[in-house]
Amino acid sequence: MTSLVLGQLRRRPAAFAGTAVALLLAIAAVTLFGSLFAADLATPAAVRKAAAGPGLMVIAGAFGEIAVLVAFFVVVNALGFALRQQHRELALLRTVAATPRQTRRLVRGEVLVTTLLVTVPGWALGALAARWFLAALQRRDMASPDVRVPGTPVPMLIALGVVLLVGLAASAVAARRISRIAPAAALTASSTEQARTGALRLLAGAGALVGGVLLLRLSATRPADQVDKAGQAALLASLVLLVAVALAGPFAARVLAAVLGGPLRVLAPGAGWLADANLRGYARRLSSAVVPVALLVGLSGTMSIMTFTAGRAAAAAGGTASSVTSATDIWLRQAELAMLVCFATVSVVNTLVAVTADRRREFALLRLVGATRPQLLRMLSAEAVLTTAVGVVLGAVVAGAATSAFSAAVTGSAVPPVPVATCGWIVAGAAALVLPGILLTGRWAVGGPAAELVGGGRD
Repeated sequence: MTSLVLGQLRRRPAAFAGTAVALLLAIAAVTLFGSLFAADLATPAAVRKAAAGPGLMVIAGAFGEIAVLVAFFVVVNALGFALRQQHRELALLRTVAATPRQTRRLVRGEVLVTTLLVTVPGWALGALAARWFLAALQRRDMASPDVRVPGTPVPMLIALGVVLLVGLAASAVAARRISRIAPAAALTASSTEQARTGALRLLAGAGALVGGVLLLRLSATRPADQVDKAGQAALLASLVLLVAVALAGPFAARVLAAVLGGPLRVLAPGAGWLADANLRGYARRLSSAVVPVALLVGLSGTMSIMTFTAGRAAAAAGGTASSVTSATDIWLRQAELAMLVCFATVSVVNTLVAVTADRRREFALLRLVGATRPQLLRMLSAEAVLTTAVGVVLGAVVAGAATSAFSAAVTGSAVPPVPVATCGWIVAGAAALVLPGILLTGRWAVGGPAAELVGGGRD
């Protein structure tokens, strides 16, 4: 089994490299905030009270809960996609008498090995980040200068355990379909895409949607003096709604691609028609690409508009600053936003590169029936534009719902003021990641001997 695990990792280094980076960031995030909790617990009460502000544990908790959840979101998305890429290999193992249990053991082994490979670098990155973050808080008088990050390994071990649990749970869900069906059906399913989204997945998506709506209501009904709680509820609601988008992604992506693909077909009759047909025909693949974009746009837009709304409300009230509008909290929000953007950027780049690289055989087939490399690149350009548009729309809907609830609590109006320039930069940043990510990988993917690529499968 060990040789099979290592063979799979060597066979698909690009897919597992993306998973490894996601796991590394998750271990680093849990280590970072676990170390801050440990620093607070190891500090005498008299020293803790000497600092202004809510306290290190409160800051770490409020700052860390969203960051850690987003890190796990990125891990689950990366693992799910990496394992979907292996369906053909897993199906072939099933046809040569591998049992469902052996298939699941192989998948668990891949997750375990990948996690262990990035554990030490993740610990080191998290420990360094904890010391940097504590020093930044001390410079702003938000933590006592006598607080130190302890040398205990407990936060690191907790980080490893939690990330392993999340990874194994995600891999179990991803491997469920290929390990439960008959071997011959598994091989057929590996070369096709399910036409419908599973009922269980849709039910889970509906549950996440209901949870997000309840959190939006909680945010919107907070009193004006509980701006911080309204902000936390709105931010958490945006993440839960993004989970709902991920679960119902194939359905939502297919609908939006059909709507947004119309203008594309008119503007680019050849490449646009083929790109629209590809994206609608492979809704799961499209969903894998647009969910990270929606994550980037949704979280960035939510935090930017919330900060802008709170600042406008404080100015209208005569300049009274809450912890949402104070200079120190604005710094905290900017640091949190930078971390979330980092996670989302890794997810976007990993997914888009892996999705495009995995289509080499498809591109080779198109070349064999007469398509040229320039035609394929034009098709990929149209797909990149449509992928960006679908991801931005989904993210904007989530950000609009979250900030509307927050604005209702802060200003009494459900229409928040929007920093147009900032939102424009967010959209531009998403496009700057998606377009080069698809096109640069596409230039490589459309090359090579077409006949050999078709005859040799995906590699």
